[in-house]
Amino acid sequence: MCRTNLYKASFLIRIMTAVVSIIVKVMPESPDSNLNVIESHAKKALEAEGAKNISFEQRPVAFGLKSIHIKFAMPEEKGTDLVETVLSKIPEVSSVTIEDYRKAFG
Repeated sequence: MCRTNLYKASFLIRIMTAVVSIIVKVMPESPDSNLNVIESHAKKALEAEGAKNISFEQRPVAFGLKSIHIKFAMPEEKGTDLVETVLSKIPEVSSVTIEDYRKAFG
């Protein structure tokens, strides 16, 4: 393969990278956990991994406990394991669950 074709092939691979839309459910350790702090840490961590269009929604669970649902888009090759690992390291986070994973246009 000559250099021109190799360049074209690598250029096409970069253009055709798939984007996925992900919804993650984050459970805090207790009802007393500061959800705004968790959200700010999550936003910084996800942006560092290439996530875009990040939005948050707090939903009541039970007995004053609320979950945080995070919606965002990111490159497919990053994978969900990376997302779960990064978000699990945030202080005051009890669990992280991938609620929805869909291939988006991109």
